[in-house]
Amino acid sequence: MTFSGRLGSSSRPVRVAIIGAGPSGFYAAGALLQQKDAHVSIDLFDRLPTPYGLVRYGVAPDHQKIKSVTRIYERTMKDSRVRYFGNVNLGFDITHAELKSHYDQIVYAVGAQSDKKLGIPGEDLEGSFSATEFVAWYNGHPDFRHFQFDLSVESVAVIGVGNVAMDVTRILAKSVSELETTDITDYALEELRDSNVKRIHIFARRGPVQAKFTNPEIKELGELEIADVIVNPADLVLDEASQAEMEGDRTARRNIETLQDLADRGPTGKPKQIIFHFLRSPTEITGEAGAVSAMTTEKNALQETESGYIACRGIGTFTEYDVGLVFRSIGYRGVPIPGVPFYDRWGIIPNEKGRVTVDHGGAVVPGEYTVGWAKRGPTGVIGTNKPDAVETVRLMMEDVNNAVELRPGDAPANNRSGPHVDGHGRPGDIIPLLKNKGVDFVSFADWQILEQIENERGELRGQPRVKITDVDEMLRLIQSAREEPVLP
Repeated sequence: MTFSGRLGSSSRPVRVAIIGAGPSGFYAAGALLQQKDAHVSIDLFDRLPTPYGLVRYGVAPDHQKIKSVTRIYERTMKDSRVRYFGNVNLGFDITHAELKSHYDQIVYAVGAQSDKKLGIPGEDLEGSFSATEFVAWYNGHPDFRHFQFDLSVESVAVIGVGNVAMDVTRILAKSVSELETTDITDYALEELRDSNVKRIHIFARRGPVQAKFTNPEIKELGELEIADVIVNPADLVLDEASQAEMEGDRTARRNIETLQDLADRGPTGKPKQIIFHFLRSPTEITGEAGAVSAMTTEKNALQETESGYIACRGIGTFTEYDVGLVFRSIGYRGVPIPGVPFYDRWGIIPNEKGRVTVDHGGAVVPGEYTVGWAKRGPTGVIGTNKPDAVETVRLMMEDVNNAVELRPGDAPANNRSGPHVDGHGRPGDIIPLLKNKGVDFVSFADWQILEQIENERGELRGQPRVKITDVDEMLRLIQSAREEPVLP
């Protein structure tokens, strides 16, 4: 691939803004840096001072191996062609129009920030939460640090059987000794230390073959110090369609084997129990004095559709469970960004393989792209974002090669639309704009100051890190470090 114009040359690199510094944003940046036939300049923005998104605030604190992927992202940030702008909120600190006026291409890597609702009576009672809120709380997300969860209750309901539901279950069921060597927040550890939770009920609307958890997640539950896993052997008797689905799915086969082992093991007398309920859909959450006290479920039967999908239908048999907390983990959806198209039905930015479109199936918006969950919906694991980003970047470079979105100085004289430019036809740098607005943006060097403080605090206590969870404290520590005199 060669470039006939100046865009993409060493004297006129493609200026790219990536909105969101989570896995998908970093994989997009990494893929852009690997382009051999185009010179690029990348600015990576995040609303929070801290980078890494879901890896920092979504991955469970006892899964440190997964978090080690940040070493790859760190190498990306140390490339001279990449800059980090943390603590910059799109729509507040900088507008969509201002981004368009300063960059050749924009990539939205904003994930799926909200949760799907159950749509049942009582869902908004006190004590009913999304799993994401609980995960963000114990992981130290600044927006959720002030949440309160009443762990004095004895029974908890977790709705859903994906990996996030398993994470929530595992954190509730672990002993303090298993958690205190992780990077769980201090306030969460203290609440869990005083926890009175004895039973964690997991509800799945379909059967065990259709469960979305991966095998390592379910195996971990069987290895906990103080919790037994209870599986009803009758739930593992498969119908013909489920049997056929399992035969073609290696993960499902392994999951069934693990669940069968847990069913055979049964209760061993540990103080906590994790109880699986397959083929159960919540129908109502009830409460006393405005707080959750019980949840009713309906028994389901599986039914294969014409497309081969195994759906479920209620059969009119209802059971009430006494629970004091409910965590729903049934899926996620994106949130609209001012000025950016949004497909509400799927909760994503409408796109064609990564090129943003004006609406679902509509015309392409030149120069704007998306990656990750904002592109495809909340599917896959962290690594899934890498090929996804590569696909989008390939189209970005294709558009550069075809001069899809030329800028003043590169474009024909009759094309006067485009970004704020300097005298050489290059988009103007974003830093003067942010400074004029008084935006206290955080660089990658600033983030490394915070990271060093967290790591040093953790080392003193035998933990990977002790997270700083307050944005104001983060900014104070950074400012203090900036003001320290440089020793000769």
